[in-house]
Amino acid sequence: QLDQIIIHQQVELLEAILGTETSSKYEIKNHLGQRVYFAEEENGCFDRKLCSPIRAFTMRIADNAGHEVIRVIRPLRCNSCCFPCFLQQV
Repeated sequence: QLDQIIIHQQVELLEAILGTETSSKYEIKNHLGQRVYFAEEENGCFDRKLCSPIRAFTMRIADNAGHEVIRVIRPLRCNSCCFPCFLQQV
């Protein structure tokens, strides 16, 4: 039973040194600190640089055996009040 999760973003060395943003990777742990899932964001460098907070992405969440258990897809949307029908959604 998994009643609580802790999410840790993994920081790449290149990202820390150069300040560039790479595809985000996360470890999802239980309350004991044991990794139960691993998540990785898929998108392009162009999306990360130009559209950072509103960028489109696919997040794949896999168990420790590497089997995908959840896929989250967020299309590129505008979060402007001028375009309320195009707000972010996952």
